[in-house]
Amino acid sequence: MISNDRKRVRRGKILKELGLTPVWRAREHTEDGRVPAVLESTEVTAAPVVAHPEFEEQIEQVCVGSADATEDVTEKRRATILRMDWDQLKESVEGCVACRLCNSRTRTVFGVGDPDADWLYVGEGPGAQEDALGEPFVGQAGKLLDNMLMAIGLKRGHDVFIANIVKCRPPGNREPSDDEAQSCEPYLARQIELIKPRLIVALGKTAARNLLNTDASIGSLRGRLHQHEGIPVIVTYHPAYLLRTLVAKAKAWEDLCFAQSTMQALKAPE
Repeated sequence: MISNDRKRVRRGKILKELGLTPVWRAREHTEDGRVPAVLESTEVTAAPVVAHPEFEEQIEQVCVGSADATEDVTEKRRATILRMDWDQLKESVEGCVACRLCNSRTRTVFGVGDPDADWLYVGEGPGAQEDALGEPFVGQAGKLLDNMLMAIGLKRGHDVFIANIVKCRPPGNREPSDDEAQSCEPYLARQIELIKPRLIVALGKTAARNLLNTDASIGSLRGRLHQHEGIPVIVTYHPAYLLRTLVAKAKAWEDLCFAQSTMQALKAPE
């Protein structure tokens, strides 16, 4: 017979490994005696674990199941995320522990912009400044992206949503691994379902590879329309690459003009 303490420890480990839910504790009281509304995650211990109600049944199945049950719960986790509304999705991202990136992040980066946008820009992952502030593209690459948007009559927060393949910063700003991207995939998939963009712009190879399931070069993917779940996708260079490779800016401008004309064509029937 497994003791209750061992069951709690096993349950906590399952939560941590599968990223089914954050484990929460309240912050200390503030100087005026109030308890902050925001909670913060803590390490899993033998203490009782409080799970998001959406995941309770799935966790219990793994606690009493086998490796097959674990794989099944991974699929159920994805299915659960794909049923979430916008606020539930944000909450789930904030407490996600589904991959190793949760161990080194400062903040998750959900994305920023208009949740009803026609345009969706997808990058690779947060950098150091994004990790500190919790918003994508806020450094020099972010300033360049804002200029790129303005060049075709767009503005951050207005008819544009900006997100990344992964919601946590990879250490050293390295490229996200395949398993890290896969862990985050349900979150981006649900964002796309809720936003319903008319056009997706993939910024860089990592975004293109994960959205289009291809290892083709950016050069071979540029200048033509692709599809992700029935949504047109245009591939261009990541702003960080453009900062290092100035000669590519002319090509990026061609991609932006192509994206602008594509959007006009998509709206033409209206």
